[in-house]
Amino acid sequence: MEVAEGRPADSATARGNIRFEGVRKVYREARGEPVPALERIDLELPGDHSFISLIGPSGCGKSTLLKLLAGIEQPTEGTVTCRGQRVTGINTRISYVPQGKGLFPWMTLRDNIELPLKIAGLGAAERARRADEWLGLVELRGFENHFPRQLSGGMEKRGSLARALIADRPVSLMDEPFGPLDAQTRLTLQQHLLGLWEKLRNTVVFVTHDLVEAIALSDLIVVFSPRPGRILEVVKVPLPRPRDVLTVYDYEGFNALYKPLQRMLLRDRA
Repeated sequence: MEVAEGRPADSATARGNIRFEGVRKVYREARGEPVPALERIDLELPGDHSFISLIGPSGCGKSTLLKLLAGIEQPTEGTVTCRGQRVTGINTRISYVPQGKGLFPWMTLRDNIELPLKIAGLGAAERARRADEWLGLVELRGFENHFPRQLSGGMEKRGSLARALIADRPVSLMDEPFGPLDAQTRLTLQQHLLGLWEKLRNTVVFVTHDLVEAIALSDLIVVFSPRPGRILEVVKVPLPRPRDVLTVYDYEGFNALYKPLQRMLLRDRA
């Protein structure tokens, strides 16, 4: 198992990189009690066409890290930098796929997918052209006038991916996007996501609880401790690309990567 340095010294000023420096995040309960979510996060991630998974036990701060990078939350201490600029408010360099149902239920699928382009000020004709392209990419043509309640879970997730990726942001954040789906649909969407990522050549930061999913998709896996979250390891995934998620178990090096990561996760949950 190859361990990557969390903060490569020779790339500290690289414009494309994502950096967390001395980051702590503490929430407050209703009674005012402090709830530490993240502690001493010093981490640098490549920002140019990399797939990075965050993995660790529930409540360890993975989703919080995404929210800090998105600018939805601000750190209690430390700084977050994305592509050369400090994140102090909503980060317009990213797209975001949240947990659970991501589409607005009062909008049709087409309207949902076009929304980021409408916010960006694109005209109706260009929005329609690009929405048609993405409906094709996620294999949802013919469903553009359906509302989310009329779609299956897998179809809604594909729509959420299209809405997140259509604006062509350099960084996409995905918070357990396939978590509630059945195993077969999940595998199909994993392969679909890899194809879209190869087409866009952006960076994806992806939260998951599934170690096999993390290995199948990623270039780097960031392993978190239990809450308050700390970085245990940043591990390189040496498996060749393009990858087939259905046969990733058979790749040379899979077991050498999976077994120590599994032991690390089990040990730190004990």
